[in-house]
Amino acid sequence: MIDHVSVGVSDLERAARFYEAVLAPLGLTRLVRRPATLGFGKAYPEFWINLRTGQTHVAPESGVHICLRARTTEAVDAFHVAALRSGGTSDGAPGLRPHERVRYYAAFILDPDGNRIEAVTFPAE
Repeated sequence: MIDHVSVGVSDLERAARFYEAVLAPLGLTRLVRRPATLGFGKAYPEFWINLRTGQTHVAPESGVHICLRARTTEAVDAFHVAALRSGGTSDGAPGLRPHERVRYYAAFILDPDGNRIEAVTFPAE
């Protein structure tokens, strides 16, 4: 249904370092570099970061977040650790989130610009 997503960043080089570390555990690497944008993916750029020089920090109450699929709970954990080591903050530690319709394992982070990114996997019972 969704072809790709993008987030705005205020510092492209800082964001490049951050996202290279954070997306690696999910199997995503930098595939495209243009003057003001970078595309990450496996075979096709599915996640983009775009320089927005006038961007202010994303408001916590914006409610927007992007969720990326992980293969394992270990990959979710590594995503969270990489974010914290690379200048991001936790917005929900890795853990099981059982709900009435689906059981999933996820972690939420905020990048240095306040973009909320989640990694999720669906472990077997």
